[in-house]
Amino acid sequence: MNADDLAAANSGTTAVRPGYAIDEVALADWLARHVEGYAGPLTVEQFRGGQSNPTYKLITPARAYVLRRKPPGELLPGAHAMDREARVLTALGGAGFPVARVHGFCDDPGVIGTDFYVMDMVEGRVFWDATFPGVPREDRPAYFDAMNATLAALHQLDPAAIGLADYGKPGNYFARQIGRWSKQYLADALAGRNADMDALVEWLPGAIPPGEDTSVVHGDFRCDNMIFHPTEPRVLAVLDWELSTLGHPLADFAYHAMMYRIPPDIVPGLGGADLTALNIPDEAAYVAAYCARTGRDGLPDFPFYLAFNLFRLAAIFHGIKGRVLRGTAANAQARERAEAFPQLAALARTAMMECIAWG
Repeated sequence: MNADDLAAANSGTTAVRPGYAIDEVALADWLARHVEGYAGPLTVEQFRGGQSNPTYKLITPARAYVLRRKPPGELLPGAHAMDREARVLTALGGAGFPVARVHGFCDDPGVIGTDFYVMDMVEGRVFWDATFPGVPREDRPAYFDAMNATLAALHQLDPAAIGLADYGKPGNYFARQIGRWSKQYLADALAGRNADMDALVEWLPGAIPPGEDTSVVHGDFRCDNMIFHPTEPRVLAVLDWELSTLGHPLADFAYHAMMYRIPPDIVPGLGGADLTALNIPDEAAYVAAYCARTGRDGLPDFPFYLAFNLFRLAAIFHGIKGRVLRGTAANAQARERAEAFPQLAALARTAMMECIAWG
């Protein structure tokens, strides 16, 4: 799916879809009691796209809000934790990090049937293409610098100082993640084995670099998960915190920098793009900028962090392949991701070989 198709599929709102209706009278009553300055009447629309947590636009005469909720129906324990999202957004907003302001969290199923929280609607630009095609050539470096500075600022926050000391498990981040995704890959016999993945499963556990840095990590930091100012190279809000936890900041940064290796038909990426013609900083310059902001003297283990993240994403796509084969994920985007699995696994092995060559 190209960037234009992604934008069309995910941008804007639509009428609330069947099965996702909410009690607007009960919600309006809750808003009146918990959101300062709220005044109806209320109109509810649903955002397009494939968010795992249904997201709604709440429109009033004076302003708009956003509501995120657990999906209706039976869910796995611990999944779709709205309280976690609301908590991290509130903590980060209090620390001055660019996120939407949370007005309230509700765990009373009597209101709309599931947990939810309400936050500000942030107006701005979302870029579905990592080449930032709508931005003048001379301005593109500033947009990349804004992304780099935003992620560096996140990683320099002290979790304990902002009330997030217990937001995840500190230490052994890579060992836990590699074990989890290796187990999932090996368990899915229907999706099949892949020589590149097998090599990574064997190599990764023994290649983990020393050091146990811990910070708040976003988990899915990409250009399309940010709202930029309508006309300026400035991040107004970082979105989609459902994968956030305490983890290794360099894993989080490398996931973001993975855009340089991934072609744009998998996720918004720069693979194959002419960076000089586009006036986009190259990977080395982007890594150097992050290091300068975070006080690091280079990232000698960067190829490992890339290999890990590409492996993790390939394992996720391998799981999607299994669901497609079982007939439980039949949409076009799922099929495209299943087909992209071997390419991701090959990219991960290339990063692994680069790491081995570096010694």
